[in-house]
Amino acid sequence: MAKNNKYIWIVVCALALLGVLFLIPGQNEAKNTAQNSLLSVASISHGHGLAVDVEDPSKLYIATHYGLLVLVDDKDLYQVGKSRDDYMGFSPHPTHSKIFFSSGHPSGGGNIGFQKSEDGGYTWGKVSNGVNGPVDFHAMAISPADPNLIYGFYRGALQRSLDQGKTWEIVNSNIQVISLTVDSKDSNIVYATTPNGIMISRNKGINWTSLSTELEGGHVSVIAVHSADSKILLTFSEKLNGLGKSIDGGETWKKIDEDFGGVVIYYVAFGKTDPNTVYALTQENKIFKSINAGDTWIKIK
Repeated sequence: MAKNNKYIWIVVCALALLGVLFLIPGQNEAKNTAQNSLLSVASISHGHGLAVDVEDPSKLYIATHYGLLVLVDDKDLYQVGKSRDDYMGFSPHPTHSKIFFSSGHPSGGGNIGFQKSEDGGYTWGKVSNGVNGPVDFHAMAISPADPNLIYGFYRGALQRSLDQGKTWEIVNSNIQVISLTVDSKDSNIVYATTPNGIMISRNKGINWTSLSTELEGGHVSVIAVHSADSKILLTFSEKLNGLGKSIDGGETWKKIDEDFGGVVIYYVAFGKTDPNTVYALTQENKIFKSINAGDTWIKIK
């Protein structure tokens, strides 16, 4: 009988130890699930950036004054992660859907510098301060053709990194920048919208010339490059009195017959898996969608 009791006790202890071993991963899994959960939100406030997921076109990311949002299936809006920092600059990696870059202001004040997320925007880590930083890039862009090449504009100077944000250099201090966009095919070409038209650099930000005389002298809020055909451009220009499209790399422009409620478009993002799908975020934080590379639009949020 004593032997039987001893045997039963050994079995009980073994089962208990096995249960602990199984319990620990379960707790970690629950913790990770909670950390990466999405919180439903009602609306967008102070949008500062727009990007279509590079692998899943059903996800549209919106960087805001109060953290990162994602719009799923054009209808369901969620907060990503717990951070409520102000992402004035926001750029997704062109091939890795979980990697994002941002800059701006922490919720507690000050400047973020340049930071990176490797888990889809749930958590962030600082990469560098930039030049004369910590920087607060209000305009920022990554090259789709060379993900190591990133631009940021801070205190009147255009900065460039060739190693994905680890180190930075000032390449131009004589250009006014509202927004930045890098050509989808040629890493040497970068565009800057300005209060007086669109500027283009063909040597990675060093020298600049006007892209189009047609747009000179008017405020331009955004320019976006088609993901598959870099000759197709969309811009919102004072000279065009709204949204315009070019199919020849910016030599000529055609006004799109949409008024978007009479407000300015701040951000435009082409999809990658479906390049003719494009989204626009307006001054009033409304989202519009086109499925024909910008020719016609519908309001979705």
